[in-house]
Amino acid sequence: MAHPLKPSTPQSEKHLKRLRKICLALPESSEKLSHGEPTFFVQKKVFAMFDNNHHKGGHIGVWIPARPGMQEILVNEAPETYYRPPYVGVKGWVGIELAKIDDEALAAHVREAWKIIAPKRLTASPLL
Repeated sequence: MAHPLKPSTPQSEKHLKRLRKICLALPESSEKLSHGEPTFFVQKKVFAMFDNNHHKGGHIGVWIPARPGMQEILVNEAPETYYRPPYVGVKGWVGIELAKIDDEALAAHVREAWKIIAPKRLTASPLL
């Protein structure tokens, strides 16, 4: 069964617009709906997934992959900003509460997530 698009709010739309601008600026990135949420891909691999109160988790955030050990560090250091998302949290992904992070820090996390997922030929650019 296909997942329907989650209803949006002015707040979730504002944060999705921020996230979309950052994600789609990265080389070979694209957006499509996955599991009812806007999801960002580099080629065919996910590097960011919008969390619009996914399964009533209470977050307007983004889920991204993180380097080994980073999830624990971020969640312990700033639990109001970072959280362990369902499903992918066991694989080290981290959730970021979008209302609690500025654009510069968000962009840094998203770029790092993109680098983890993107093919090496794309990540070799000194501009990233």
